[in-house]
Parts: sequence; C-alpha cells; structure tokens
Amino acid sequence: MNEYYDVLVVGAGPAGLAAAQAATSHGARVGLIDAQATAGGQVWRHDVRHAAPSLARRSIGGALTHSRVDWLARTQVVAVETGSLFVEDPRRGSRLDYGALVLATGARELLLPFPGWTLPGVTGAGGLQALAKQGWPLAGRRVLIAGSGPLLLAAAATAKRHGATVLGIYEQAGADAVRRFAGSLWRWPAKAIQAALLRGQLAGVPYRCGSVVRRALGDSTLRTVELEGPHGIEQVPCDQLAIGYGLLPNVELAQLLGCELRWEGAHPQVSTDIWQQTNIDTVYAAGEVCGIGGRDSARVEGAIAGHAAAGARSAAMALQPRRRHARAFAEALRTRFALDARVYALATPDTLICRCEDVALSDMDGYTDTRSAKLATRCGMGACQGRICGAALAELGRFSGGGQRPPLFPARLSTLGDTDFFPLATIEE
Repeated sequence: MNEYYDVLVVGAGPAGLAAAQAATSHGARVGLIDAQATAGGQVWRHDVRHAAPSLARRSIGGALTHSRVDWLARTQVVAVETGSLFVEDPRRGSRLDYGALVLATGARELLLPFPGWTLPGVTGAGGLQALAKQGWPLAGRRVLIAGSGPLLLAAAATAKRHGATVLGIYEQAGADAVRRFAGSLWRWPAKAIQAALLRGQLAGVPYRCGSVVRRALGDSTLRTVELEGPHGIEQVPCDQLAIGYGLLPNVELAQLLGCELRWEGAHPQVSTDIWQQTNIDTVYAAGEVCGIGGRDSARVEGAIAGHAAAGARSAAMALQPRRRHARAFAEALRTRFALDARVYALATPDTLICRCEDVALSDMDGYTDTRSAKLATRCGMGACQGRICGAALAELGRFSGGGQRPPLFPARLSTLGDTDFFPLATIEE
C-alpha cells in the first residue's frame, strides 16, 4: 500500500491528536499513526475498567472522527526515506508519503538500576499505570510508589483506583524543593487543581520527601523494599514497587530523519523553532520529544505544529503565549525535581544494567562508547534495543547511546523483503 498525506502525524497522544485536529481545520488530509490499538498515548491510555477523562474523550473523538483523518492504529515506523515513512501494521507493510511530517513520539520512563530492580514485582511508575489500565490485577496488593516527580501521584491514584493498597509515596526530592514547587503552582491554576484532586484521591497515603529506594529484597518475587530517608533506613514489606525517575524523549525517529538535537543533561531532545519546525523544512516536532513538559505543553505545541505544517502560521503564532506559559511549568518541574546524588550511587558492580542480556554494571568497565560495549557484552541488543540500559548508562555518566539505523523496531521478514514498497537500501550499513 502506498498513500499520500498532506500532513502525517506520528504519535496519537495529546500532542499528535492536537496536531491532527489543527491540520484538518485548514483542509489538510491527515494520517495519524500510533503503535497502540487505541489513541491517547501514555497519558490517556485506554483503561479497561474506567472511563477516560472528558478532555481525553473530546480530543480523541475530535481527531479520529474527522473525515479527513485516516487513523492508522497498531502501526509502527520501520524506516524512512526523504518524504516517506515505511511502516508496518499487523497485516502488511506500507509506504506513506507526506507533504509535512509531525513527530509526536512522546517519552518513556527513566529507570535507574539498584540492587533488586529486576525482581518480579518491580516496575516503573508509568509501567504500573499501563499494566493496571490493561487489566493487570492489583486489587488487594500492597503497592509502594517511589522515584521522582508528579508522575508518582498519578501512578498512586491509578493503583488505588484499581483496588491496590498504596503504602506510601517516596519522593527523592527534598521537602524544601517540593514545597517551593507546590508554592509556585498558583502560576498554573489548572495544574494546582489537578494536584489538589490527586491529593484528595490519595487521602491517608503517606508522602515522604528526601527518600530513596536502596534495595528491593525477595527470593523469586519482591517481598520488601529498603528505603533511606531523613530519619534513616527502614524496610517496608510490600507486593509491588513502582519506581520511576522521570521521563525521556523518544528521539529515535527524529535521529533517523536527521533532525538536529539539543541536550538536556545526559539526554537529547529535538530542537525546533517557534513553529515547532526542525532543521528539516518538512518535519515538525511537538510535545515530550522536544523536552519533557507535560500534557498541557504537548497539546499547545501539537496545535502549533499542526497549524504550521498545514501552512497556517498566523493560527500558530496566536498560540505562542500559551506555549511559553506551559514550558515555564516544565522548567520549574526540572529544577525542583533534579535527582539527588544518592540515586546515582545505588547500583553495585554486580547489579544488572542490561536486563535483556543479563549484563552487570561491572561488565561496562573499560568501555567508552556504546558500539564497543555492545560488541563485547551484547548490552543493548535485547528486546528493548538499548532504550532502558542505554538511557541508564547515559544518566550514570558512562556513555550516551549511539546513532539510529533501521529498522527502528523489530519487523517481519516479509515486510523487510517486500521490495515493492521497501527498498533494501534503507537497511544497509
């Protein structure tokens, strides 16, 4: 199959949905791609037991029901060519040509290694949300939430809504930093209301600042979590630990396209101008891929990108004040929830760094780049293709990930071999 779209949007989260709606408002034909079966991204992931928030329902319905939007679910990008994406869905491979491309590829969790982090019962904070919404049983389980940032509150609320007993939320940032962040929320009334509603849902759940998970203990599964806080070390028996240290932009597709990146600490994000346009004239980017900013930032940047990609720069310009306001929140978030040095010192030499290939942190000693470490140890060659261990190694100051090459995700041989739409040259060295 070969299709042409005036605007092709990759990612059906808040940014991608806003981009699709904005572009269609100017008469553009839009293709909307997402690897998931339902739209909404990670923020508005479909919950099998609970209805989506009203804003999510309006955003999803407004984009997917429009006559000029083709909704391409369970579709992932395999490779790229100038003006085209090669994609695969459960039935076939396809070539999608575009006049303009909007990258709304979102973010993934930053997971940092510590002794016991590979035990069954230990997940990311966002990972726990995803599991719960997909029907994974949490009723009656004792859940401990830890890590950093407002995502912890959302994860705890989701766990409680699905029947879990939330033992506590353990935030690594100090109490003073958290108070300063909370005190600044008057600048973003919607965020303040959202935070208040979450705390109301979590009434009675302890919230502990300056607390770091040292170890997860158990035999064949998690039994106890050891924490270090302002009052010393304590051990908390539990059935589930959900721990996350923030989010990382998914820049792999942008890298493959040749988009210019800028660095925020140890991790890259896509560089754009005020129109959300990258250094490639036909490629735009919006939302978390441009730096972690949350739902509101993603929605306004998606709208700007959609308007600009459809040639309506006056409509995009009108949204600039909203964008600056939303990005100011992201800066406050980054400053107040900066990771404590203790977090970086948790992994011991025998702690696994690559869970897919069972590679310990000490196995990385002596290597200064991703390629040499991968060739010698297989670190990063498993199912996640280095998305977890590569990010962790970069955050720990070892070395950053290498460049991207196709296929971006595992693809069927029948897709890669179908030269009617997929030239083999795109996957050559």
